[in-house]
Amino acid sequence: MSTSDRLLLVLHVGFAIFTLGPLTAATMSTPRYIRQGNVTVVRYLHRTTQIYGLGTLGIFLFGLFLAEGAFSEAWLSVSMTLFVVSLALLLVVVRDQGHAVKLLTEREGAGEEKDAGDVAVAERGRIAALSGIVALLWLVILVLMVWNG
Repeated sequence: MSTSDRLLLVLHVGFAIFTLGPLTAATMSTPRYIRQGNVTVVRYLHRTTQIYGLGTLGIFLFGLFLAEGAFSEAWLSVSMTLFVVSLALLLVVVRDQGHAVKLLTEREGAGEEKDAGDVAVAERGRIAALSGIVALLWLVILVLMVWNG
């Protein structure tokens, strides 16, 4: 493995560690704060998801450079496809977080109680389900990379 390949691998793994962890934590904790009606924290988690979601593109780009055109390998094609699917699901999570922020802000602005039990119930459930699926997809990608890489 050449020095440039090692550098790409370090960047690839570094981006994975420093973006996927915080992103997963932000998406998986969002439903709790929606349930509590804490619009400040939900807004923060929404912004965190957007920033780290964009950062995950670095993982994909450095992975493409590491592949060196060996896209005919099944594990690599499956990993890339699962990554694109996880990014698409993250877009749905970001949309639902934004909608939950809007609903919670409207409720707070109307001077109603902080209990948001009935506010953003669909978003809360969808965010919980999709963030779990996205985390599972990343684990599958990790297994594919370690097993075959």
